Amino acid sequence: MSPADQLQMQSLERSASFKRSFYRFLLFFILGLFALYYIAPMYVMIVTSLKSMEEIRQGNLMTLPREILFDAWKIAWGGRGYDAGDVFLRPYFWNSMKMVIPAVVVSTFFGALNGYALTKWRFKGDNLVFLLFLFGCFIPYQAILLPMARTLGILGISNSIAGLVLVHSVYGLSFTTLFCRNYYVSISDEIVKAARIDGAGFFKIFFKVLLPISGPILVVTVIWQFTNIWNDFLFGSSFSFGEAAPIQVALNNMVLTSTSVKQYNVDMAAAFIAGFPTLVVYIIAGKYFIRGLTAGSVKG
Repeated sequence: MSPADQLQMQSLERSASFKRSFYRFLLFFILGLFALYYIAPMYVMIVTSLKSMEEIRQGNLMTLPREILFDAWKIAWGGRGYDAGDVFLRPYFWNSMKMVIPAVVVSTFFGALNGYALTKWRFKGDNLVFLLFLFGCFIPYQAILLPMARTLGILGISNSIAGLVLVHSVYGLSFTTLFCRNYYVSISDEIVKAARIDGAGFFKIFFKVLLPISGPILVVTVIWQFTNIWNDFLFGSSFSFGEAAPIQVALNNMVLTSTSVKQYNVDMAAAFIAGFPTLVVYIIAGKYFIRGLTAGSVKG
C-alpha cells in the first residue's frame, strides 16, 4: 500500500471515528433531555417540600430553597400542625406495608406454583386453564368491584387489611402465573424427568429444583406486584375506609380535606413519601426486571 493510500485510509478511519463519537454524543444528549423531562416533576416535589409557604408564594417552582426546612415532612408523616386534623401518613403507610408484603408473597408463590404445574406436570385441559389465567389479565378493575365487595362481606373481612390482601392476591395471580409459566417453558423438561427418576415428587421438585433457579422471574413478579399494589387507589378506596385505608387513599384524603390555607409543601412531601417505596424497589432491583422479563423469551 502506497503512502497516499495509507493517508487516505487513516483519513477515512478518523472520519468514521468522528461520526461514531458524534452520533454517540447526540444519542446521550437526547436521552439526557428525556431524563431531565421525567425527573423535573420529582425535583419540583422535593424542592417545594423543603420550602416554607412564604417562599413558595414569592419564588419560582424550580429555584432551590433559601433555607432547607423539614417541617413539611414532619407534618405529612406525623400530622402535627396540619389543618386537615388527624389525616397524616404514618399509620396508613404501615397499613400499606401490612397489605403489600403478604399479598406479594402469596401471589408470587402461587403464581410460581401454577406456572410450574402448567409446564412440567401437563394434564388434560391444562391449555384451557392457562387460557383462563390469561383471560384474567385483561379483566378490568371495575368489573370485579361489586362481586369482590360481596365476597368480602360474606367472608367478614370487608374494610380490613386482610380483605385488601385477598383482593390483590387474587387479582395479581393471573399476571404472576403468566410470567412464571413463560419462564418455566424455557427450562428443560429433562431436569424434571431426572428428578422424577430419583424419586422426587411434585412439591419436592418445585422447592428443590425449580424454585432455586427462579430468581430472575421472581424478581419480576415481586416488582410488578409491589408496584401495582402499593400504587393502587381504586381497590383501596372501594374496599376500605378510615383507619384501615392504605396510603394512597390517605394521601388523597390529606390533599382534599384541608379546610384553610393550602400547604403545598406538605402535599409535596406527602406525595413523595407515598411514592418512595416503589422508587427504592426500582433503584435496587430495576436492572433485574428487564433481565427477568426476557429470561423466558427464548422458547415457548
